Amino acid sequence: MTTDEYQIHIPPSFHAVHADARGRLTLPMSEFRARYELCEDMAQMLVEHSQAVHHDQGVSEDLVLSRTQAGLCTPESGFNEAEAVWVVTRLAELLGWGPFAPPAIGESRSDN
Repeated sequence: MTTDEYQIHIPPSFHAVHADARGRLTLPMSEFRARYELCEDMAQMLVEHSQAVHHDQGVSEDLVLSRTQAGLCTPESGFNEAEAVWVVTRLAELLGWGPFAPPAIGESRSDN
């Protein structure tokens, strides 16, 4: 009998990033787990930098998050647009900056 030893809880919000209209994953489970870990790690790594930009440079919370999302949406980042939105939403949560209302995928903010 094979058991699944994966112990990390993946939140429903991330599942939605890689699910089709019927809620089925659009990539293999191992890749889904790897993408989640990458996105969660990125959000965690961005906390200190985002705080520094906000406090040291006086950049507003929304602008820090918007700029971060714009950077993550570039092809070089390795994240797709939905993952970038998830990372920034998670980053806002980790920072305690309240809910982040990201621009719709494919749109940009005028204050970038």
